[in-house]
Amino acid sequence: MSVQSDQVSWTEHPKVLAVDDEQVVCESIRRVLTPEGYDVATTTSAREGLEMVRRESFDLLLLDIKMPQVGGIEFLREVRSVSPETEVIIVTGYATIETAVEAIKLGAFDYLEKPVSPPQLIVAAARALERKQLVDLTRRLRSELESRHRIGNVICSSPRMRQVMQLVAKVAPASSTVLISGETGTGKDVIARAIHYNSPRRDEPFVVADCASLTESLLESELFGHVRGAFTGAVRDRKGLAETARGGTLFLDEIATISPQVQGALLRLIQEHEIRPVGSDKTVGVDVRVIAASNRDLQELVRQGSFREDLFYRLSVFTIKLPPLRERAEEIPLLAHHFVQRLSRELGRTIDYITPQAMAILEAHDWPGNVRELENVIERAVLLAEKGRIGPEAIPLEGDDAERWDYVPDDAQALADYKRELRAEAVERLERLFLIKALRAAAWNVSEAARNTGMARPNFHALMRKHGITRGDGATEADDGGDAGTA
Repeated sequence: MSVQSDQVSWTEHPKVLAVDDEQVVCESIRRVLTPEGYDVATTTSAREGLEMVRRESFDLLLLDIKMPQVGGIEFLREVRSVSPETEVIIVTGYATIETAVEAIKLGAFDYLEKPVSPPQLIVAAARALERKQLVDLTRRLRSELESRHRIGNVICSSPRMRQVMQLVAKVAPASSTVLISGETGTGKDVIARAIHYNSPRRDEPFVVADCASLTESLLESELFGHVRGAFTGAVRDRKGLAETARGGTLFLDEIATISPQVQGALLRLIQEHEIRPVGSDKTVGVDVRVIAASNRDLQELVRQGSFREDLFYRLSVFTIKLPPLRERAEEIPLLAHHFVQRLSRELGRTIDYITPQAMAILEAHDWPGNVRELENVIERAVLLAEKGRIGPEAIPLEGDDAERWDYVPDDAQALADYKRELRAEAVERLERLFLIKALRAAAWNVSEAARNTGMARPNFHALMRKHGITRGDGATEADDGGDAGTA
């Protein structure tokens, strides 16, 4: 038998310990919870109860607040010290506001006043164990983040992500120029940092130049420096970012935006390892590694004549392409928990877990803004979260659908067309949720997921392609090639 609530299903019998000095209460708890699938142990002795907690692990403790030998509050403190992962529900006939507050402060999940009806006890136990499972899941995900799914600051749980980190490991020890491509928000800067901090240059500067944020004249001066009198306001010589990064790495973000003049100066830096400050007639030698990133197709810009072909070939000595988040949806839970952990600390909030309903919303979203968008959504959710949990109400993605109602059709034909459009969107979201659920249950093994759902593998695979879910577990995704992404 399994114990179930609306959100959690236990495949093993949860272990419950009831400690109450009244034998009739202990037997009543056993009689109510055992048919629900719980393994219930009882004792009327507080001292014996403490010994039982020290000897074995319990998922849930039902504790009377007033007992001889050891008081309930003292008992609760001891349990929190010995077995902090055990959920505790106080059950007592001596309820006061003061004891309830103290018990909750010490970590009790709930506080029930006798007499407790069977339905009330069943619901309270299920809710406590639901919270325990979610907290355990969060702890397990955090552990995975610190072990096999993380290299430096890069989360890499998907096969494609592991491939990218293999590329990082290969190119990091060299001084080769690297070109990182991918949509906005996929984490190109994180991969650039991973390359730098796993290279022999790790103890030297990592300098970022945001090429898109500066005009041509300012960018050239920012990158290569200037001499006094080079332009109005140049009252003294100034080193550029290339010199600041000497011995380390210069990361050029959104390099597709730089002008032909700056492209020529950059080519000199890469080929000759030298620069010419604005307004100077002398060159300066610079030992620096260049890593560039772009969210645009540089080859297409070369064909259009807006990007130098020789610079493109110099930049693309080693290329890494990052896929969008929607194509590596199995990383969303790890990324979400990573952001919850970091942002909770930064914002001074205590968040224990993300509810399954909230996680389903995150997994169903297409994430046009990729990892950066997910981080922003989680930051807002951390601020809105109540009672140490992030639920659907804290996820602002529901607004995506709410905005649809800003438009109201004017006639019958428009109404029919709009209904078809809404119906198609609902079906697409449902199909995507179906795929993600099936793939997660099968550890992202496509063949197993297809079997489990009763679909032919080609049909299941076609549905994955339709929704841009192209990666599997490597063994069953025969066409799963290419580079991976980063968080």
